[in-house]
Amino acid sequence: MNYEYIGLTTAIFALSFALSFYLITALQWYSYKIERICFHFSKPLWHFYFLLLPSLVFAYSYKLFLLLFLPFCLILFIWHKKLDKKLVFTKKVKLFFVFNGLFVLFFALIIKDVDYRFSILAPFLALFILKIYSFFEARYFYKKAKKKISSMKELQIILITASYGKTSIKNFLYDLLKDDFLAYKTPRSVNTLMGIVQDINENLSSDSEIYIAEAGARKKGDILEITKLLNPQLCIVGEIGSSHLEYFKNKENIRKTKLEALSSKRLQKAFLHSSTKESEDEKKLIYDTRIKEVKASLDGLCFKMSLDEKECEFKASLLGEFNAYNLCACIICARYLGLSVDEIQKRLKNVKQVEHRLQIISKEPKFIIDDGFNGNFSGMSKSYELCKNYEGRRVLVSPGIMEVNDEENIKLAKIINKCFDLAIITSHKNAELFNKELSIEKIILKDKNELVDTLAKVTQNGDLVLFSNDAPNFM
Repeated sequence: MNYEYIGLTTAIFALSFALSFYLITALQWYSYKIERICFHFSKPLWHFYFLLLPSLVFAYSYKLFLLLFLPFCLILFIWHKKLDKKLVFTKKVKLFFVFNGLFVLFFALIIKDVDYRFSILAPFLALFILKIYSFFEARYFYKKAKKKISSMKELQIILITASYGKTSIKNFLYDLLKDDFLAYKTPRSVNTLMGIVQDINENLSSDSEIYIAEAGARKKGDILEITKLLNPQLCIVGEIGSSHLEYFKNKENIRKTKLEALSSKRLQKAFLHSSTKESEDEKKLIYDTRIKEVKASLDGLCFKMSLDEKECEFKASLLGEFNAYNLCACIICARYLGLSVDEIQKRLKNVKQVEHRLQIISKEPKFIIDDGFNGNFSGMSKSYELCKNYEGRRVLVSPGIMEVNDEENIKLAKIINKCFDLAIITSHKNAELFNKELSIEKIILKDKNELVDTLAKVTQNGDLVLFSNDAPNFM
């Protein structure tokens, strides 16, 4: 029996498993975009610990790697156990492991003829094959979705994009339209091209009258791809801000990308926020300038806006001044589709707060607000101002703003100092900045898993606790 060969092949299988598990987990977080985990990964040291270091040890001596494999696996297990966004074994992930296993088997069979160090490439070759497979699979399902959309001649498509507020606008608009139309909206925060393709193929009913789709972007051309697929008749472009500035480099690139939604060949009307810098014409209407007065408190929202050449008042059981502007876009769109002002006013009172967006979890014994999906300066700062007048102690739980420059978080820190008594910072990425900029009592958590125990120790009955921008702990 060739014990050296057995030891070597065991080491190859062990290394490949370790590398592939970490690699596909990181890729799943970033929508399987290799460039994002290479250039926009917030914890690059993890790449060193879980990719580079084991590869170097294996390349130096596979026998040394085998000796260290069990402790390394234990570290990898503990790391994965602590993640709040663990690997989900989707079809794509399973295929990756199948391809990886085939390459490992290939290297094990030819190992006598080549340097064993080449086997390090197995997970990366598997990823390459997965990319090719995914490309052809995506083309097939894209054509299927395009054909389905084209066959639904009476379907009205409303495309919604913005730097922030997309999901809220989508849900509010759906609540206004669902009783008059067979309306359907993309689920949760699905807003990528292939996410929408899958939704059309699997969920969009052939008798739907209105399809409300949310479009997100990380680079130029992302919105254009979705627009070419859907060719919407109506479009809402919400507020343009600095969200994902790390990818777009400047705000002008963000603006141009969002306005790709206006390239639809079937566009009838576009409802635009003034931050788009567009001018009104027959097809374009600037909606936020119609807001006249906004009153926002922890009890709800009341605002006035000009509609049908008169001033109308609207009320909603929603938190946050910014939601008045989100609702404004929905109201104008619903009015364009034929709903009366009276009907809109009635339905607005029943519009529900979107989950994880200034959602009141409880009022007693602690006033707890979940704003975990609000991750931009405009929305976060206004939610902080909303908490300012609370009579009890005010506690903020937040990682700050992710994927922006330091200036945004410095501005945010100044508002936090005015609105809260205690800030608990839950991300290492902005920890140093907030430690310097916050003048109020603060707690910087090294590990987000410590949050539950920390809250139990430092909060008390009567406190207001705002969970703001719940970024996962890999950021």
